[in-house]
Amino acid sequence: MPDLLTRHLRDLPAFRALLRATEARFYQDLQLPEPTLDLGCGDGHFASMTFAHPLAAGVDPWWLPLKEARGRGAYCVLAQADGGALPFPSRRFASAVSNSVLEHIPDLDPVLTELARVLKPGAPFFFCVPSEHFLEFLSISAALRAVGLKNIAGAYESFFNRISRHRHCDSPDVWRERLTRAGFTIERSWYYFAPGALRALEWGHYFGLPAAISKGLTGRWILSPTRANLWLTERLVRPFFEEPLPDGTRGGAYLFFVTRRT
Repeated sequence: MPDLLTRHLRDLPAFRALLRATEARFYQDLQLPEPTLDLGCGDGHFASMTFAHPLAAGVDPWWLPLKEARGRGAYCVLAQADGGALPFPSRRFASAVSNSVLEHIPDLDPVLTELARVLKPGAPFFFCVPSEHFLEFLSISAALRAVGLKNIAGAYESFFNRISRHRHCDSPDVWRERLTRAGFTIERSWYYFAPGALRALEWGHYFGLPAAISKGLTGRWILSPTRANLWLTERLVRPFFEEPLPDGTRGGAYLFFVTRRT
């Protein structure tokens, strides 16, 4: 079977495939006690590529992605609901995941508190988010700052955050305070995506415009997912996929958390 990067490149634009394949790899070494809740499941693509079996439930506030998720068969149950009002009884789930979702939610405290309600005591909760280094690693704003154009650099960072729909790019300490209030403890966390990887993602947003047009017209990001067509793309992004995790001195553009419901 092709590895995670190759499989993602067949379905997604290169920048998104690189990020999602990196995150999917982390889950291969983690245990998900059943039943599992996916908070912010979207179209179900990530779950279908990452987990060997359908998860117990996926929740998302948007109906159109849920329609796609239903077709992928990655969940036993799907529910359209806000994260602050989950349609499940207390202590229903033995684990939860939330992949690149929490950074988009303006008011996180009610969502985390509600998630704690539906999790059993001791249940693990795994999630990933952009870190406090996300904006500083962007290549265009770094170049602008290097020539003294700080205001334009700041405007570019605001633009990139806006197109990424980020409401939070926070440090581990900020997340620790937030999670503690909701009833979670952090067991471990790590940075991923060094500056070079984030710059590949940054430029991928622009070079990936044809894929966005294809998605809008045909419903598919990649029209010809053949090995020959994807050979050069894979060769360019694979070094970022295979690079070691950043060390703790500078960190990475994203954070992965292993937490537990207290």
